[in-house]
Amino acid sequence: MKRFYKWFFYLALFPVVLAVAGWQGWRWWSWAIAPAAAEVPAEAADDQTVQISIPTGTLPQEIGENLEELGMIRSKMAWSLWTRWRSLQDDTGSYQAGTYAISPASSMTEIADQIWSGDVVQLSYTIPEGWTLEQMGDYFEEQGFFTAEEFLQATESVSREDYPWLPADLPKIEGFLFPDTYIFEGTLTPELAVSQMLGQFEQVALPLYEENQDATPYTLLEWATLASIVEKESVVEAERPTIASVFARRLAEDIPLGADPTVEYGLGIRQTVDQPLTYAQVAIPSPYNTYINPGLPPTPIAAPGLASLEVSLNPDDTEYLFFVARYDGTHIFSRTLAEHEAAKDAVDASLAEQASGATD
Repeated sequence: MKRFYKWFFYLALFPVVLAVAGWQGWRWWSWAIAPAAAEVPAEAADDQTVQISIPTGTLPQEIGENLEELGMIRSKMAWSLWTRWRSLQDDTGSYQAGTYAISPASSMTEIADQIWSGDVVQLSYTIPEGWTLEQMGDYFEEQGFFTAEEFLQATESVSREDYPWLPADLPKIEGFLFPDTYIFEGTLTPELAVSQMLGQFEQVALPLYEENQDATPYTLLEWATLASIVEKESVVEAERPTIASVFARRLAEDIPLGADPTVEYGLGIRQTVDQPLTYAQVAIPSPYNTYINPGLPPTPIAAPGLASLEVSLNPDDTEYLFFVARYDGTHIFSRTLAEHEAAKDAVDASLAEQASGATD
């Protein structure tokens, strides 16, 4: 009889134990899946996202361990349980590699859903028209992607087998890294940046040249070089076609281009209103000095954009042979040397007047 009461007691106690265990399990699960970070105001959650990179081949349990170490989830055990349940629900899916921007206010299940669906953050970088390789390298270093030296080294180790269209014996790929905004995932390397920019030139600029190759007097290298000079000289968009036409006509008539940006490139300097190029600097011998050397310099001097490439390939037919900068982005265009000299005198007088007014 006593044994009967004993078993009866255990049977009566079992539901209670089960309920308590369920209650404790539910409390643990609720705790485990809740946001691991302290309370974060909803309006500030997006500003406090944490970027987490998951390399290809990372196992689910490794993801959970990393998230727990980073304080993004409370329990790697709960992560494993949730992963098994999710796999049963969707046996064709899995966690996706990539870089994720995760809010500290996200619960464990929200983080899991984000990584399962591959909702990666898209990162980008922007290369403006007219930049040199050195400016690109400085930009990447300032942004914290990699050093300028690493970028320049990557530009020197491009495989010509991958880009057979690049001009032969090209000393550097200046002018063939297309300026644009680029999207990437994960980690940006110098090699990836170079590959993306060369690939964009191949996709956007190269077909334009190939379509007009029979009608243009320029080789691919000459075209990119001319376009780079047009890019550096053009500040006001409306003047770009006229600037291209001046250079095209001077090349056709075997007149030195006399382009200041080529001299600056050769000397590694940049003139300003306060410190314009001097006659002594313009007289310094350099392969890039288009005051001394006829024709085009040996390589592009910057990254030309599509607009400069287009107008250089099909320049307008104008009567202008000269132009002088007003130092406000615009130029005075002239047909004869006499008109050009008068325009330069007018610009010098205007600058002198401005300087005089500033000191009064």
